Amino acid sequence: MKIIKTQVLRGPNVWSGYRKKLIQMRLDLEEMEDYPTNRIDGFRERLQQLLPSLIEHECSEGHRGGFFYRVELGTWMGHVIEHIALELQNLAGMQTGYGRTRSTRENGVYNVVFSYEHEEAGLYAAKAAVRLAEALIAGNPYNLETDIEALREICADNCLGPSTGNIVAEAVKRNIPWMRLGNDSLIQLGYGAHQKRFQATMTCNTSILAVDLAGNKARTKELLAAAALPVPAGSVCREREYLEETVADVGFPVVIKPLDGNQGKGATINITNMEDAYTAFDIAKEYSRRVIVEKYIEGHDFRMLVVDGKFIAAAKRMPAHVEGNGFDTINTLINEANSDSRRGVGHENVMTKIYINDDTHMMLIKQGYTLDAIPAPGTIVYLKSTANLSTGGSSEDVTNNVCEENIILAERVAAIIGLDICGIDVMAKDLSLPIAETNGAIIEVNAAPGFRMHLAPSVGEPRNVAAPVIDMLFPDGRPKRIPIIGITGTNGKTTTTRLTAHITQSCGLKTGFTTTDGIYINKKLVMEGDTTGPVSGKFVLQDPGVEFAVLETARGGILRSGLCYDECDIAIVTNINEDHLGLNDIHTLDDLARVKAVVPQTVKRDGWAILNAEDRYCRKIARDLDCNVAWFALDAENPIVKEMIEEGRVVAYPDNGFITVIKQGEAIRIASLSNVPLTQNGELPFMVANTLAASLATYLYGFTVTQIADALQTFVPGFELTPGRMNLFELRSFKVLVDYAHNPHGYNAIKNHIKNTPARRKIGIISGVGDRRDEDIRECAMIAGEMFDHVIIRQESDLRGSTADKLERLIAEGLKESNSAITYDIISNESDALKHAMDIAEEGDFITALTEDIKTVVKIIKARIEDESRHDRFVQSA
Repeated sequence: MKIIKTQVLRGPNVWSGYRKKLIQMRLDLEEMEDYPTNRIDGFRERLQQLLPSLIEHECSEGHRGGFFYRVELGTWMGHVIEHIALELQNLAGMQTGYGRTRSTRENGVYNVVFSYEHEEAGLYAAKAAVRLAEALIAGNPYNLETDIEALREICADNCLGPSTGNIVAEAVKRNIPWMRLGNDSLIQLGYGAHQKRFQATMTCNTSILAVDLAGNKARTKELLAAAALPVPAGSVCREREYLEETVADVGFPVVIKPLDGNQGKGATINITNMEDAYTAFDIAKEYSRRVIVEKYIEGHDFRMLVVDGKFIAAAKRMPAHVEGNGFDTINTLINEANSDSRRGVGHENVMTKIYINDDTHMMLIKQGYTLDAIPAPGTIVYLKSTANLSTGGSSEDVTNNVCEENIILAERVAAIIGLDICGIDVMAKDLSLPIAETNGAIIEVNAAPGFRMHLAPSVGEPRNVAAPVIDMLFPDGRPKRIPIIGITGTNGKTTTTRLTAHITQSCGLKTGFTTTDGIYINKKLVMEGDTTGPVSGKFVLQDPGVEFAVLETARGGILRSGLCYDECDIAIVTNINEDHLGLNDIHTLDDLARVKAVVPQTVKRDGWAILNAEDRYCRKIARDLDCNVAWFALDAENPIVKEMIEEGRVVAYPDNGFITVIKQGEAIRIASLSNVPLTQNGELPFMVANTLAASLATYLYGFTVTQIADALQTFVPGFELTPGRMNLFELRSFKVLVDYAHNPHGYNAIKNHIKNTPARRKIGIISGVGDRRDEDIRECAMIAGEMFDHVIIRQESDLRGSTADKLERLIAEGLKESNSAITYDIISNESDALKHAMDIAEEGDFITALTEDIKTVVKIIKARIEDESRHDRFVQSA
């Protein structure tokens, strides 16, 4: 078997609208296509022995053991690999469950699709599942634990930690979109101008001054002491030679810890002699240049959590420990504790594994033990000097036991330090009594406190501490999203996108939009190129200045990675026509419609899908939508359109020279076509269609008729506003039209436009695109033969898997089939082809350059215009 390619889908996609995180693996079964599982001796038994937990996979049977039943009956290996990939991730602690395997038109080739928690883990699982299946087929041994451990390591390195993950989960519960910024725990909640960011448990509201202050333990103590809050006596010691003097001032027992430390790293408590003090000093020095020596406070270690000035939760923390049973060694007891499924590496789980280090050995020595000692039944053996969860400690929720005085104290501490999310470490006998009355003290104040101890305490009630964080970031119904209009289709996407964005910008909203020629933020081009995929859309949604997003969405991005957003307010589908068929399993217009439908399927229930009423594939798309649907059409007399109007549907169409919307039986005139420069007085049907779609979308969103009409009037077509869309340049003796048309529908639109254009001779510059079907290339050439007298055949810079000879032959065949009298030249280089066309053009000729490299072509034309102007100025001066 052979993996042809793998893709990571990160948003709504052709497989699922709400299962956004999917791996799509294109798998060639090769000879295994002829061997379903019931033809492989002993396969089910070997599979069940290696992965018995697959018994829980119901598969399409809908009951426990359903998948093994399918294997017994006989199923193809792609289906088996799908389930193995899911189960490998489950065994590594990542919860997955969705999968689909579908055959393609290529014999033995399947699309294997399955969910993932982290994409790196999903990609690893894809390859591992194939390896494992091949071993089972051959009857070879397979080390399953190697893959599971590798997946665990990937998750530890890449998956969100408990604190971050819980805040994200709370956001998702409230339908707040989120995205990860980079590979660490920096998270954006919301879109555009309404976004909020956080990392771990520090937010965009967190004061950097407060963070620095909390990190400086000595300065923190000074401020708290000045506010009459209980803190332990202590002093900073920079050099080892002054340690004895510092300890004498404080008095045994003491705590020695790094001044700038965190998570208990380098801290040693309850030190009673100078030998141990020197050792603790050296340990602390590994983490900080300066060391703090404090009076040891007897009692329990408590963490109090304050969010947005309000006390939220409290936990009693216990250092990592084991309990003796009278027959196991301490080392064995540690191994048993680490086998608890709640324990993981670092912050990957609610508890952390206990690792043996110098602190462990020191603690054992203090208690009179070694790792090989067997403690008596019921004896608690402490393994760490601090109670941090990151060193293997455990927690007990005590929120309900905290007295009012201590709640007030905690909230005062957070206010004095200035932290929006504040973890306060307290040593005290009991939080049910005021700390000051029980000789307790505030030990530390923490910025970015971990939430694990509150989310899943070892004992007591879990607390949803993420909820107040979201309440703080988005108070009182604050918007979380910006409006999104997603635009797709075969032709007209870019112009419709630009016009729609022009309307929203004209209404005073800072708009970000993506097109085939670049990303624009607030009217400024910020990135050039074909930017119609999810990466470009994400770029817009990440920009904190964007108040409205208009996103052109091409099929390639949908197939490659899915959409960049989970839902939109408005979706426009301009039309469904032949383009790029035969690629990526898209062979028919029904296939293409299924891809384009992903965009309107993400529209909110109270949003609108704007569809082309005269396109039968758009009408098919409408059948499966759960949102409002509105239509646009060029011909109101079309029986289908008339029926829609009679049924009370919302329809936009040109009526007596006006862009008109019928809604609830009322005819609303948006603008006269004579005042819409884009349509050239309504003489460009495809531009009228684009205008109808953009006008209808913005009207239904909520913009007024006056706002839309004014914007339409100021959208003047040309290279600056609509590059590559009917850009006309007038030279001294001939004209040049530049357009992006690249498929039969686009060619026909050009033909219909220039058929009545007076010209002595019409010259066309065309090319064949290598990733189109032969019949599509011929059809474009046939249309070119109908509209041009002379053609210059050029080549694209990227032949996309084809050859120049083949493309030239197909174009020549198409030209001659439709116009036996046509003449043509072959000039491969696009720049040379354009220059040749202008060199041979005579008075009254009309050149049409159909190109994707709009910028280069326009630059050449403008240079020719400038040359003519320079020549004219020279003649006049002479």
